[in-house]
Amino acid sequence: MSQSFGAKNLKRVGIVLQRSILVLMLCCFPCWALLLNTESLLLFLQQDPEVSRIAQIYVMILIPSLPATFLFQLQAKYLQSQGIILPQVVTGIAANILNVGVNALLLYALDFGVAGSAWANTTSQFSLSALLFLYVWWKKIHVHTWGGWTRDCLQEWGSFIQLAIPSMFMVCIEWWTFEVGTFLAGLMSVTELGAQAVIYVLASVAYMVPLGLGVAASVRVGSALGAGDAQQARHSCTTALLCAGVCALVTGILLAALKDVVAYAFTSDKDIVSLVSQVMPIFAPFHLFDALAGTSGGVLRGAGKQKMGAFLNAIGYYVFGFPLGASLMFAANHGIIGLWSGLTACVFFQTLFYLVYIWRINWNRAAEQAQVQAGLRGTTEAVPTTTGKFMGPVLQGPDSRFSCPERGA
Repeated sequence: MSQSFGAKNLKRVGIVLQRSILVLMLCCFPCWALLLNTESLLLFLQQDPEVSRIAQIYVMILIPSLPATFLFQLQAKYLQSQGIILPQVVTGIAANILNVGVNALLLYALDFGVAGSAWANTTSQFSLSALLFLYVWWKKIHVHTWGGWTRDCLQEWGSFIQLAIPSMFMVCIEWWTFEVGTFLAGLMSVTELGAQAVIYVLASVAYMVPLGLGVAASVRVGSALGAGDAQQARHSCTTALLCAGVCALVTGILLAALKDVVAYAFTSDKDIVSLVSQVMPIFAPFHLFDALAGTSGGVLRGAGKQKMGAFLNAIGYYVFGFPLGASLMFAANHGIIGLWSGLTACVFFQTLFYLVYIWRINWNRAAEQAQVQAGLRGTTEAVPTTTGKFMGPVLQGPDSRFSCPERGA
């Protein structure tokens, strides 16, 4: 969408949104099938029967909110592609205030327990989607990009899925690794599990800044390439990476300095606090590399290189990082210290591969391809640039990293 918006092909933005709505509504069905069998799956994984039963109750109430969750994410991406961020902040604050109130009512006043919490979260998801929709309609943000439902949204599903699936894996590969890591920590001891939970929360909070920078990089790079402005895309990429590196460096130093006390924000257990303190010096460099990798992933998404991003994530986490971390965790008996050591080695090489790939991108050629994806060109053949020269290949050697081989017109 950001490439189409940058190319001023505004109606195509709405068509992509319509196509996304249809695809995600269809995705609800396999997700519902999985959620309906939550209890059976948890029992299969040897989880506590009572916990599995309660989880099934929670999920059954949450199931109807899945379309609303998907629609909110779509609306958010729709606005982000146009550089509009404030509506998400406003509606997010409003929905969270509502969520707190409904949780307090159902949990404490009416004593609905787990079911009350589930109903509160379901209400929150619907309110998020509805509030953002009403904001867009009220401010008439959709006027120039939404031309009404059209049969065009039923076209080009193949190319859409080819971008969507790698984009999904870019996020899920890392996310699944942390979830499995938490599961493995629970197999060792309660202390290991508690410390892993604390570090996971800290990692999630610390990642919010590079996550935002990754989104900004994706939007800015995509818009610039869609507009055919290769130089602006390159500058946006460089700026995002520099900001991510500086912010992550400051955050890492702060967490390392507070390693002996930061866990007290979550628990008073001395053993957990001590274990978190031992992991923090490892987590600090992990966060630096993870921030750079996350922002680089945003650049690749903006440039339409999701397949490469998914490939690098898969290699980094499942070929190197996670096997190494699991080996250090169990075979070497280092617990979560070993797990985070393996993950740190993983994101170091992942970041290195990302930066080398971005360094070798031919931004002029990437701009041409973006305009093809945005519907402004019907071919990917070489076309003259603003200098009268012809565009070369997408990737090139390091000797001419930010320009393309020029041939006479």
